[in-house]
Amino acid sequence: MKTLPVGEIKAQFSEVLERVRLGETYGIVYGKKKRPVAMIVPYVDPEEKAPRKIGVLDGKNAIVFAEDFKMTENELMGFK
Repeated sequence: MKTLPVGEIKAQFSEVLERVRLGETYGIVYGKKKRPVAMIVPYVDPEEKAPRKIGVLDGKNAIVFAEDFKMTENELMGFK
């Protein structure tokens, strides 16, 4: 991530936007102490994201209770 002060962002805004469009991220710093105040990141369309896989651990683990384990389902769920 590159950081630029507000003045440089304003002066180079079109160039910064083009680089962000290509995937770069910019931090914006402000004031004499150059404290970070914002970031410019590439836009990601939520419709274009790959869908999350559900159940990626299905079949890869098992839960086994000891034979002397005694707890009702309500106790397990925290119900009284």
